[in-house]
Amino acid sequence: MKPLNSIMLSGKEVLPLIEGGKGIAVSSGQSSGAWAAAGGVATFSGVNADSFDDDGNIIPQIYRGRTRRDRHEELVAYGIQGGIAQAQIAHDLAGGNGRIHMNVLWEMGGAERILHGVLEGTKGLIHGITCGAGMPYRIAQIAADYKIHYYPIISSARAFRALWKRAYHKFSDWLGGVVYEDPWLAGGHNGLSNVEDPLKPEDPYPRVAELRKLMNEIGLNNVPIVMAGGVWHVEEWEHWLDNPEIGPIVFQFGTRPLLTKESPISDAWKKKLGTLKKGDVFLNKFSPTGFWSSAVRNDFLDELKARSERQVAFSNEPVGAHNTSFGIGARKREVYLTGDDKTRAEIWVADGYTEALKTPDSTLIFVTPEKMAEIRKDQIDCMGCLSQCKFSNWAEGEKGNTGRKADPRSFCIQKTLQDVIHSEANIENNLMFAGHGAYRFASDPFYENGFIPTVKQLIERIMTGK
Repeated sequence: MKPLNSIMLSGKEVLPLIEGGKGIAVSSGQSSGAWAAAGGVATFSGVNADSFDDDGNIIPQIYRGRTRRDRHEELVAYGIQGGIAQAQIAHDLAGGNGRIHMNVLWEMGGAERILHGVLEGTKGLIHGITCGAGMPYRIAQIAADYKIHYYPIISSARAFRALWKRAYHKFSDWLGGVVYEDPWLAGGHNGLSNVEDPLKPEDPYPRVAELRKLMNEIGLNNVPIVMAGGVWHVEEWEHWLDNPEIGPIVFQFGTRPLLTKESPISDAWKKKLGTLKKGDVFLNKFSPTGFWSSAVRNDFLDELKARSERQVAFSNEPVGAHNTSFGIGARKREVYLTGDDKTRAEIWVADGYTEALKTPDSTLIFVTPEKMAEIRKDQIDCMGCLSQCKFSNWAEGEKGNTGRKADPRSFCIQKTLQDVIHSEANIENNLMFAGHGAYRFASDPFYENGFIPTVKQLIERIMTGK
């Protein structure tokens, strides 16, 4: 295999290997500090990161505010405190090696306030910001203000062109790289567009070559592209190295760092990763962000899928085929279904799914009384963890809501991500993000007999091409 040569990133020569930033507490200061110590670019999560008390115990993120806006302020404070704590841990463990980046989601609640708060409190500790989940126009100016590099996460040349024209051309000196996150291969939220078929993955090579062509046209020939999603063995990407159509290239690993000794996920989660088969990572659109996302198929996702399938369109008045009366709620308020849909609804009710919940799309879903109570409580407890949330109808701004009905087909993402990372056992009933290559843990000889490497051992392995 061609050698993986060092590359300049965020002001320093480093290995062309980036630890992909993941959500709540999954990319911690400990795991990212170890990655930087080994000479790569580490990325800790700046999304509701954990902070610690004087004894080193995690401070539970408990929300006591009476209103959603009050709880949102608590969330922002937790986010700043946690981001500073994780940056310090990563910095101390890195020992001056590698580079340390912070990953944020542009659509997370209070994103700009949290960014400013963390960067003010960590001057000299953070060298770059990666940012996706939306169109982060303002990330360039924020990075420039703090004299650190920024790495936008995009999934097409078209998206980068829009960002460049609107804002990035003004702050090109601080553009450290462009992260191409493949929408069919990467884990977590991705940029799959409405015109792209989730069931028909496209080859990333022409998409990245198109991105490089655009970057060369606007004078970014030497700015590296970060390939994210689907990278496992670098030798499988050897034809990308020293390739003028691709240009300077760096590889990002999001899924493989999950299975290391420094990874903060539970032993149960790590064990689960070793049992996955091809197809066990499920591309879905249940997220309250409105984005597609990839996660391990389990009871949690199966319930959401089944919930959405128990769904019929309704009308408040008899219209066309929707002329069959059906009573919902304790008062049996009258709505109108088609005759066939009424038959389906009656079967679901007989099976115990007695509660009909309205969606913003003039449909009804049918759930058990227990599930309805859980949904309602989660919606009431909302703390505004997203800039806009389908599930609770929260939105930042004066009004504090989207103006749409809350969508019971989705879920509280803050609740489940906090639970899955801080629980040792409850992995089947929570969301577990992972890339679509996660099934390879079971077949890669590196992980034989349940072997879990240190981060250093993983990087050494990756550098061999494997």
